[in-house]
Amino acid sequence: MIDSYNYAFLDEGSKREIRRSILKAVAIPGYQVPFASRELPIGRGWGTGGIQLTLSLIGPDDTLKVIDQGSDESVNAVNIKKFVKMCTNVPCTTRTQDATIVQTRHRVPEVPMRNDQILVLQVPLPEPLRIVEPKEEVTKRMHAELDYAPIWLQLYESLVKYGKVTISTEYPCMVEDRYIMNPSPIPKFDNPKLHEAECLYLFGAGREKKIYAIPPHTKVVSLAFDDVPFEKENFKGKKCRLCGSTDTYLDEIYDAVTGERYYQCSDTSYCKEVRG
Repeated sequence: MIDSYNYAFLDEGSKREIRRSILKAVAIPGYQVPFASRELPIGRGWGTGGIQLTLSLIGPDDTLKVIDQGSDESVNAVNIKKFVKMCTNVPCTTRTQDATIVQTRHRVPEVPMRNDQILVLQVPLPEPLRIVEPKEEVTKRMHAELDYAPIWLQLYESLVKYGKVTISTEYPCMVEDRYIMNPSPIPKFDNPKLHEAECLYLFGAGREKKIYAIPPHTKVVSLAFDDVPFEKENFKGKKCRLCGSTDTYLDEIYDAVTGERYYQCSDTSYCKEVRG
């Protein structure tokens, strides 16, 4: 099957154009770089931005890992792995430590990633200001002028109404004191992992045709007021029912048969390794 397509499916000109956009994104951390999003045999909204980044970077010496909300075996993860392997014949793994490229949807792996690894995130909505401003030309001007008052107002209104900031995913963060960025729909539990990380983070939005990046050792600070610090999810008193972990992101699972609620590691690979 690999002989039926160009290596990694995309033509070489498309891959070069995407790599040039990646270089610009790396040079300006947090800035959304427009790119000509290509058509793939996958519906837009199912991770085409992240897949295009992976296909543009992957080579015969790479090892790929794909996860969806922490799981290696979800429908999204399994089918992306099948597609990339069909077009490249690269080996796939479930171990974060063994992968050179990790493509993910909605989670950052629990295992800290190294400088020789790349984490590619699938992004449905890259613009953090979209919730307060629907017009693209206006949000571009707001970024240029550092006019982020509306998003600060949104955080303040949440505090006044609920007594805390209720944003649980896509929690906005400031990159290198310059651009407010949407870290993709990862839980805010994962936001601190972006700060001064060893690996390169790449964010691809195929439907919105944007690429942005966080290079290694970049300052990334989740938005918070001086008197109301940023707080991630608190799983105090809870642990994974399988491996007993208390310091990981836990999924709450409801058993409709027994009526019980229990917690389990979102990162299935990490959970297996701890048990092993």
